[in-house]
Amino acid sequence: MQTRRWVNPSQPQTLQIAVILFYISAVFSVLLPPPFVPYMLSLAIGVAFGFSGYGIANDRKWGYNLGVAAASVRVAFGVALPLAADFTLILNPGFWLIALFPVALLALVLHPMSRSYQRIWFE
Repeated sequence: MQTRRWVNPSQPQTLQIAVILFYISAVFSVLLPPPFVPYMLSLAIGVAFGFSGYGIANDRKWGYNLGVAAASVRVAFGVALPLAADFTLILNPGFWLIALFPVALLALVLHPMSRSYQRIWFE
């Protein structure tokens, strides 16, 4: 019997935290989009975050790949482009707070422990 789960406690800690951050980021991307990202892009990223969290929790490679892609797009549009447009944002603590979760999420998914686990165990 195959089970579906929202969180997988048998995964490494980096992936468990990433799954929880995917779910939290999905809710916030839909309800409170960041000021630098268009709403439709934020909605699409939020849906991708939700699906990737569920896919990673169920050991699916498509979930991991979707998570890496969605987190990369979120970092590019939410952090890199605003910094390229106005470098004085680096002095704004509010910007750092907005940039913290996407960068942490991308770092957790691309962590060597997460990558090796998904390479071995994901279907």
